[in-house]
Amino acid sequence: MLHDRHYNIFYEDIVMTVELEMLTWTTVATLLMWLPYILAHIANVGMVEALTYRADGAALPDWAARAKKAHYNAIENLLPFAVLVLVAHSLEISNAATQSAAMAFFGLRVAHYVVYVFGVPFGRTLTFAGSWAAQLCIVYQLLM
Repeated sequence: MLHDRHYNIFYEDIVMTVELEMLTWTTVATLLMWLPYILAHIANVGMVEALTYRADGAALPDWAARAKKAHYNAIENLLPFAVLVLVAHSLEISNAATQSAAMAFFGLRVAHYVVYVFGVPFGRTLTFAGSWAAQLCIVYQLLM
């Protein structure tokens, strides 16, 4: 049997690093972010029109349009974060800095979605910048 520091010798207790767990939760959150704006679209135009794409050009309520933009932004930011976490995992780099950065990234991305949807002034920029800084922290741990 193969022995690895992340698994016990019998593979009974698989250990997920904090960074991988935060990547998983960030992915789950991103997977759910489309629901509010799709439900708003259905409420606006009706189920049949929404499912047959006849109303694709219909305007969304402002909050739903922001939710859609926040979802796209989450998708765009998920890929670099995933690459950083997976590279760190493959190099067996997991420390207080990478763990804290991964937790901060997750929290800030969820906060980004919420403040974007509700149109909180400066909230979108601050949460985006914070999540970007969290990724830079992981980069620093990988390269230094």
